Amino acid sequence: MTSLLGAGYASSDDEIPQSKPAPPSRTVSAAPDVSLEVGSLLLRGKEIKTNTQQGNRELQTALANPTSNALTYNVTYDNLARPNQGPSNPFKASNGNALKRKNVPTGHAEETSMSDTTFNAQHRTYQSLGYTQDPTQNGALVGNQSAMQRYGGKDVVQLRHSKAESGVIRSKRQKKGDSSIVDGDGAYLGPWAKYQGDDVAYEEAEAMAGQELASDEEWVEEGVVAPLLAPSKLATDYNKSDASITETTEFTGSQEFDYQGRTYVHVPQDLDVDLGKEQGSQQCFVPKKMVHQYKFHTKPITSLKFIPQSSHLLLSSSADTKLALWDAHHNRELLRTFSGHTKSITDTDWSPSGTQFLSASYDRYMKLWDTETGKCISRFTTGKTPHTLRFQPSNGGVEFIAGMNDKKIVQYDTRSGELVQEYDHHLGPINTLTFVDENRRFMSTSDDKSLRAWEYGIPVPIKFIADPSMFALTKAAPHPSGKYVAYQSADNQIVVYAAGEKFRQNRKKGFRGMNTSGYAIDVSISPDGGIIASGDSGGYVCFWDWKTGKMWHKIQAGGGKEGGVGGAVTNVAWHGQETSKVVTGGLDGIIRLWD
Repeated sequence: MTSLLGAGYASSDDEIPQSKPAPPSRTVSAAPDVSLEVGSLLLRGKEIKTNTQQGNRELQTALANPTSNALTYNVTYDNLARPNQGPSNPFKASNGNALKRKNVPTGHAEETSMSDTTFNAQHRTYQSLGYTQDPTQNGALVGNQSAMQRYGGKDVVQLRHSKAESGVIRSKRQKKGDSSIVDGDGAYLGPWAKYQGDDVAYEEAEAMAGQELASDEEWVEEGVVAPLLAPSKLATDYNKSDASITETTEFTGSQEFDYQGRTYVHVPQDLDVDLGKEQGSQQCFVPKKMVHQYKFHTKPITSLKFIPQSSHLLLSSSADTKLALWDAHHNRELLRTFSGHTKSITDTDWSPSGTQFLSASYDRYMKLWDTETGKCISRFTTGKTPHTLRFQPSNGGVEFIAGMNDKKIVQYDTRSGELVQEYDHHLGPINTLTFVDENRRFMSTSDDKSLRAWEYGIPVPIKFIADPSMFALTKAAPHPSGKYVAYQSADNQIVVYAAGEKFRQNRKKGFRGMNTSGYAIDVSISPDGGIIASGDSGGYVCFWDWKTGKMWHKIQAGGGKEGGVGGAVTNVAWHGQETSKVVTGGLDGIIRLWD
């Protein structure tokens, strides 16, 4: 008989010893002991204040059983993730719940109620006397303490002379004289009449001007502000005699003509790259390293442009008033220099054929040059400073448009030299001009933070885009597809606008990661349209993927490692026929070629 005990079954046999009773269970609690006394209790990141009876009631609701580690209510994510220590959030709303939205790029600016008159008075007081009222401290004075004591904390309005005091001062002024007498006794003085005597109270005017005034200095009619010194004639002078300045050019290459008598304008055929193929027919890649440096300019680079189609020549301009033409292949040497502008050059542009190019300068002249001979063909001026200019590509380069600092866009005919059209709708200096829609239209941007689209030849805009969130668009680059235009925005990003039938911003496309910091930084797109490049105020050149917006690469390109000056990279240009060649230029005046 098989024993049932071996199978583990219980038996009623009295000989089997009885099992001992189990000891009483002992509960182990992993929750920390929490005191319910009046004080401050931290419960999983949430601070529950128990200084009042209301705080005690909230605590009892949170912990039904003081020895339990389970909560009787659902804790919000904000309370679970809230740090126990650290500075308070400066953008918290007054109720402590929602976060304030940033209303300026650097944070949140608090609103305050102040009239324009009060603000202007306090602003002038700070500029002149060095102190002003702080509205956040109930009008307490801040700034130059010695000036506060000297003038009793009065602002510029309170320091102004009364009518009686002004009358006394005017009585001490010299007679204006007779306008018929030019020189000698009784000669006409007019507004240049001085104040006689040393007993005139100058303290108020001294306070406004912030400097000691001699007894023989001229005063304003009210005796409040000392006259400002006139700017130098060199800074403001403009006359037609500037047109008599002769333009010069110099060939600096190793050989002006080849064995067949052709100049550098001829597209070379002895390269391993076909410079005659259609641009964008092959995929482009991000450059990796610097392969050459072009050194000639002594001041910051202002523009870099490859000759159309073949890209075998590179045109550069600089703040040193010089233009330079470089060989992009072979020995990469300086071929020709162009001199004729008297001030910094603002922009350049090639004609569609590449046989001519335009330059604009702060000397208020736009000049047309011959690429092969270096001769200046024509000069154009409206008396204002041109900021940018573009040839009209469809008519063979006989007309061009230029954006001026007086808010106008002007259209010139290079054959007659006459101004044939004016586009006057912007409210600020013009920054960019870009031809779109098979060159039948063009888009313009300005310091007035707006974008306008025009039919070429018709001075009425067909589209006006201005949004309160927009910043000034300083540089532009058309996409090779002709459907978009990329703009460098002043808020450290590149924005994209459609250039087809509907002119509107593409909100899904934006490129960030660089810093423009007040510079007009170039933006350039690869010939295949797949990569977009931009300079950077920190000396970098940045590359993004056009489709995804992802930054591919960031190269330090603003100064040499040999102890160069460095600085912002303001100009970027893609080679039209190579797969990964890019030139950059910036504040150090050196042009760098990357591959």
